[in-house]
Parts: sequence; C-alpha cells; structure tokens
Amino acid sequence: MIGRKSTPVDEPEPTVETAGRKGRPTPKRREQEAKNRRPLVQDDRKEAKRIQRERRNEAWQRQRRAMATGEERYLPVRDKGRARRYARDYVDARWCIAELFMPVAMLMIIAMLFVGLYPQMANVIVFGTYALLLVAIIDTLILVTMLQRRLKKKFGEDEIPRFTGLYAFTRAFYLRRMRQPKPQVKRGQFPS
Repeated sequence: MIGRKSTPVDEPEPTVETAGRKGRPTPKRREQEAKNRRPLVQDDRKEAKRIQRERRNEAWQRQRRAMATGEERYLPVRDKGRARRYARDYVDARWCIAELFMPVAMLMIIAMLFVGLYPQMANVIVFGTYALLLVAIIDTLILVTMLQRRLKKKFGEDEIPRFTGLYAFTRAFYLRRMRQPKPQVKRGQFPS
C-alpha cells in the first residue's frame, strides 16, 4: 500500500557473534598495527642510549659470569652445547705440551735480544722453539683424534658441531689459567 506508514515493529538488537573459543571479536588489522607501532627514533635519545647501554652491560656481565662458572645458558654460541663442553673438559683434564709453547716463545723473544753476540746460541734457541712447536702440534693432533673418536662414540656424528676438533686444538695451546670458559675439571679427571 502506497503512502501508508507502517507501524514500527520492535526488532531484537543483532548480537555480535564471537569467533572461535577466544570469547572476543578478532581485532581489526588497523588496530593491531597501531598497537605494535613504535617510533623508529626514540623521542629521548639520551634515555634510549642509556637503556641500550644498560642492557648491553647486563648481557656482558652474564656472559662473563658464565665464562667463569661454565653456565651453559649464557655462554657464547661458540662454546655452547654438550659436545663442546665434553671437548673442553677433555682438553682441560689432559696435560698438553702445547701449553708450554707460549711461555717458551716469549722467553725466546727475550733471549734473542741478549744473544746477538752469540749467533750459534741464537740458532739453538730458534731451533729448540721450532722443535717444541712441532712436538706440540703432533701431541695436539693426537689429542684431537682421540677426542673425535670419543665424541662420535658418545654423541653420534649428527650432534657434534662443526670445527669441534679445531676448537679443542686451539684450547690446548692456551695456558690452563688463561682458558675461557674456565676449566671445570681437574687434571686427570676425564669426562665419562
């Protein structure tokens, strides 16, 4: 019927259906992006630098403590893992000839300053240092070979990180007290 007004009918208000089990409607993309948006440059640069410096110092302190205690969680990536810990313990438990090389090399440098008058003596010192280096390399290669056999037997080929042998080789050339992370075992206390 044209021109006639219809009587208003009370219609129930539409209910908002919630999606899934979360009990609330999915937020609009625009709202999510606005919530996650942060300025690229902080308003207060000095404060931002101070906060960043504090975080960096805290991380450095945690890593330093981990290097002294051997706490796996905060060690650098290079030192993390069961196989690397086993390699460290194996090297630290063994007497290595390679440990002597650094002190002997320092003594050689000092001695070379004073034996300029005696060239034969200088030749003997240099030859002795090279001989020690050769013996140290051979001893350390034997250590690495034995370590790699033990690692394969204990952990399997897949769990051993790359360059673990080189890791043990370089650790053997440091004096025991200068090694980082600090040794956690005594000499002769080989890992099982």
